[in-house]
Amino acid sequence: MRITAAVSRAGAPAPVLEELELSEPRDDEILVRVVAAGICHTDLNSHIGLGMPVPKPAVLGHEGAGVVEQVGSAVGHLKVGDRVVISGGSCGNCPSCLAAKPSYCREAMPRSFGGRRSDGSTSLSKGDERVASHFFAQSSFATHCVANARGAVPIPEGVPLDVVAPMGCGVITGAGAVIEGLQLRPGQSIVVFGVGGVGLSAVMAAWVAGATTIVAVDTVAERNELALELGATHAIDAGAGDFMERFRAILPFGADFSFNTTTAASAFDAAVQVLAMQGVAGFVTRPREPWTPDMMAMLAHGRSVKGILGGSASPRLFIPKLVELWRQGRFPVEKMIARYDFADFGKAWHDCEAASVIKPVLLVGEE
Repeated sequence: MRITAAVSRAGAPAPVLEELELSEPRDDEILVRVVAAGICHTDLNSHIGLGMPVPKPAVLGHEGAGVVEQVGSAVGHLKVGDRVVISGGSCGNCPSCLAAKPSYCREAMPRSFGGRRSDGSTSLSKGDERVASHFFAQSSFATHCVANARGAVPIPEGVPLDVVAPMGCGVITGAGAVIEGLQLRPGQSIVVFGVGGVGLSAVMAAWVAGATTIVAVDTVAERNELALELGATHAIDAGAGDFMERFRAILPFGADFSFNTTTAASAFDAAVQVLAMQGVAGFVTRPREPWTPDMMAMLAHGRSVKGILGGSASPRLFIPKLVELWRQGRFPVEKMIARYDFADFGKAWHDCEAASVIKPVLLVGEE
């Protein structure tokens, strides 16, 4: 079928809308008419070739939400007409998948960044040109996408798809990291470095989980203010004065947890320094420059560092919990969303690059 998609081409400043051909879904796949899709920094990085390489040309997008229009013969949990959020791909058979930890699937990286199915095929083309598809098992910067059904989560009627689309990656990464990865408990404390979409999701999750002290750290005043609105008990401007002195005034003996969403080596250092005895620092990014933790401080204080991917959460189990929290008014994701018509893809992309908005969401089609 003919679709419109944002195509990422090598050397181009941003993906551009083009007409492509989309093939039929396979037995374990679904065809989704995309209603909304969030833009994530992983999309930005993959376009310019930073981090895991993605073959070009490609259609990116991995926070898609829409309506199922076709279901493969091996799909049992979905039917035509279902409203879904799409998350990443997984094999379903390795030890991590069987333990409901699909983000640690042994095939997670090739299924996310390989630009093709496991058999090497792609669902997208333009004439004789192959276009890489299945980015995070979906490639949802398009009017339609073929997605691996395993990563699709049904969404109840009455829940706006543009609100829940970011739950497929950014929101589950932040919220899952706090609840599943770090397993924060009532009465504990956490410091969140960088309160963009992932960081704010972590703040909201910490508030829901009952943390008594939630410290937001950012250089942008408006983001710190929003973090306070969404549950943070304190906010620190990371660019003003002695950070550790201001932090110690809040938590003299340190925090139970820290969570770093930034790429600055100084934030990696601070994420370890703020920890209390036996505190845990969670990381979802890599530093821009070489970084080595202070092992003496780690040993002397019993601190540990934990890498977290996809929030250490199962989308099909965790996203329904987030949706219910949203319905109860306890997880107001919409407060960090900026909406754009799909035709304005270039502006949405630029605004995400410039960090002038927190979570751009493309309005691709009607619900």
